[in-house]
Amino acid sequence: MVGRIIESDACIAEGAAWLAELEPRFAHALSLTGPLPLRLRPDGFAQLLSAVVSQQVSVASARAIWARLEAAGMTQPGPVLAASDEELRALGLSRQKASYAQALAGAGIDFDALRAAPTEEVVKTLVAVKGIGIWTAEIYAMFSLGRADVFAPGDLALQEGARLLFDLPERPKDKALRIMAESWSPWRSVAARALWAYYHVAKQREGIA
Repeated sequence: MVGRIIESDACIAEGAAWLAELEPRFAHALSLTGPLPLRLRPDGFAQLLSAVVSQQVSVASARAIWARLEAAGMTQPGPVLAASDEELRALGLSRQKASYAQALAGAGIDFDALRAAPTEEVVKTLVAVKGIGIWTAEIYAMFSLGRADVFAPGDLALQEGARLLFDLPERPKDKALRIMAESWSPWRSVAARALWAYYHVAKQREGIA
């Protein structure tokens, strides 16, 4: 089953209220963060290609490369698949990312069908593509497909946010945080937003962010 789809700020508010009633620490976090952001994004090939471009580079570099790809008409599968490695590298992609872009372009993903697919199937479909990891797949399900009950426990900011909010002795690893998040179902995507927001508030207080 697809489950609940987040479509508006009202959905986020509903999930936040549910989490605050479930767990006093979320209530505390939300009292500091205020309303959580919607953060919905488009779905489709270009969004995933943008995620590949952004891997392991600065935000500024990713934006510059993406602007060159857009100017060259390289944000759809056909042109990317037809481009040579040299052409893609001339636009700023590394050899590895050029291969990832072409793998994604050639994967034949039915993005319309993913909208109606269970989250587990979405993740399985996306991670089968070279260059798409589970974090990227879960973030895509969360923000591009609006799934209300998906989490990304491999995210370092979520791990650190959980450590701070729940006063844990150390940052929880992927597996431990995934298990921890099970109790936040069916609003795990909202829990993720709350942890990200709390992380930023905590780091601002420390003068780090």
